[in-house]
Amino acid sequence: MEVNPAIQSYVIEARDLLAQLETMLLDLEVSATPESVDSVFRALHTLKGGGGMFGFPALSAFVHHFEDAFDLVRMGKIAVTRPLLDAALAGRDHIIALLEAGGDPERSDALAKSPEAASILAHLSAAANSSPMPPPPTDRTWHIHFRPAAKAMMHGMRPDLLLDELASLGTVEIHCQAQGLPSLADLDPTQSLLSWDVTLHTTQGRAAVESVFIFAEDAELTIEEVIEPEAEVEEKQAGPTQARSPTAKSPQNSPETVRVPAPKLDAILDQLGELVIAQARLNQIAARFGDSTLDGLVEEFQRLIGGLRDTTLAIRMLPIETVFGKFRRVVRDLSVELGKDVILETEGGETEIDKNVLDRLSEPLVHMIRNSVDHGIESEAERIAAGKPAQGLVRLSACQDAGEILITIEDDGKGLDHERIRQKAIERGILSPDATPTENQLAELIFAPGFSTAEKVSNVSGRGVGMDAVMTTITALRGSVEVMSRKGEGTLISLRLPLTLAIIDGLLVQLGGDIFVMPLIAVDECVEFDLTELRRDSGRTMLAIRDEMVPFVDLADLFNVSTDGVTRRRVVIVRAEGQRMGLVVDDILGQHQTVIKPMSPFHAALSDFAGSTILGDGTVALILDITSLLRGLLNGQTQALAA
Repeated sequence: MEVNPAIQSYVIEARDLLAQLETMLLDLEVSATPESVDSVFRALHTLKGGGGMFGFPALSAFVHHFEDAFDLVRMGKIAVTRPLLDAALAGRDHIIALLEAGGDPERSDALAKSPEAASILAHLSAAANSSPMPPPPTDRTWHIHFRPAAKAMMHGMRPDLLLDELASLGTVEIHCQAQGLPSLADLDPTQSLLSWDVTLHTTQGRAAVESVFIFAEDAELTIEEVIEPEAEVEEKQAGPTQARSPTAKSPQNSPETVRVPAPKLDAILDQLGELVIAQARLNQIAARFGDSTLDGLVEEFQRLIGGLRDTTLAIRMLPIETVFGKFRRVVRDLSVELGKDVILETEGGETEIDKNVLDRLSEPLVHMIRNSVDHGIESEAERIAAGKPAQGLVRLSACQDAGEILITIEDDGKGLDHERIRQKAIERGILSPDATPTENQLAELIFAPGFSTAEKVSNVSGRGVGMDAVMTTITALRGSVEVMSRKGEGTLISLRLPLTLAIIDGLLVQLGGDIFVMPLIAVDECVEFDLTELRRDSGRTMLAIRDEMVPFVDLADLFNVSTDGVTRRRVVIVRAEGQRMGLVVDDILGQHQTVIKPMSPFHAALSDFAGSTILGDGTVALILDITSLLRGLLNGQTQALAA
């Protein structure tokens, strides 16, 4: 049955609004400002109105009770408490279930009458009735007249400090009275000749105002309360209306957006990739004919395709915050379930990543964060005994690094017990009893299928599935995982992922009769290579690049490619993970917009290659995975590959 476009649009917008609602509720736990409370209330009101309009009566009725509770908060009758937020978050989850039920009255009615719904509404009602808001302090206005004693300045009095202290009690209007000052010739600088009239708006009483002048001996001082008309007081307590509120947003100021299904974006990118390949062929044809008119047209064509490529890729790039945001709820719920006090800090949420990568990133991050909270963070008693704060910390951060996204998950827990990991690995037959692995190699065993150090299976962990799923997903995304841990101090897990899986700027290099592509973002510079460096008896493999010694490797040796007859060679200096290395090639052919084609299943195990591409003449060139290549070379683990 065809879905009504208006209903489909409501469902999409409701899902977005519910995602925002979770963030809003978690923000209330940190700071319950009037603006944040209003945001929650408006979201609920929008959900309720749309549900009633588009055939979701059960959803609308449920949200109505939800909305009533936050209307009491908005009016200042109840406070935001942990029980209220617990019930609200559970209510948000129930709204999602009602939304997923669609317009099916039988499913919706069953959900609306379920024990879960009744429990949520009962908790909302209990929280609303048990958390009355204390009456707000009354604003008061005081008029203060102050004239220091004549000799007060000589005795160390600072009228400016007294006025500053008054200002700290509220808002002030200060008027200095300088009438009756003598002429400059008759002025005695040791005398205090000025006086001040101050109007103070504050919630403090007379005692607080008088305490400011407790050491102002012999001063001329009067403190009088100004009683404002009742109408003015009510208007001030009510606060500014929405029309006067600087945070109020009008529809005219909202950015215009258009929702586009992800498959359409994928189709556009596929066609753009073919267009880039066609442009490369056109470049070769133009170079063959050498016609100036054709050259100009090709240049314009290249400029337009470059702009189209950048725009299309930018559309697919999303801030990683869209994934980071949901983990606040994950950590909050786990803290309650495990009886631990854990806080999540995020950094670099504005870092953008390709949507296809982002969509597949959520699940592995959930597994790693759950693992950090469950296995990493100790109980409150253990942390205090170890001299740590009672509250545990999990930090999630992201940044861009040489064409890759670096994501780290760090906790300040107890760290990995490498000896326990070793014992478990021996028990499961993963490791032989006489093996002597390094701590890093032991740490990597946590990603082995079925591996777990948990004593018993729980709702959170113990089955040895989560971290295995992490490695599987990250490997499929052409990424890598690294673990660093210190016992008693915590664990750091680093994920490196490609920025995009679509199109990159590449540098074409020649090696024998083959052409390879290096991602341009990983290239630092290109230099001439002295062939005598390859013939040194000492076996030296370092190049002097200005004031720096850079290791190098001949790709011809690495890939078993013949370079007979080549009299001139070059070095491409690349960088990855903070390391620089020179890669010796026969020639550098220039830049090339590279459409990444995945490796076939038969060649997927070749980790030194990120994929392949089709050149303008129809030949296939392999794309080097610089990060994987350098990691293997620097660790001395790379083996020669057949051409």
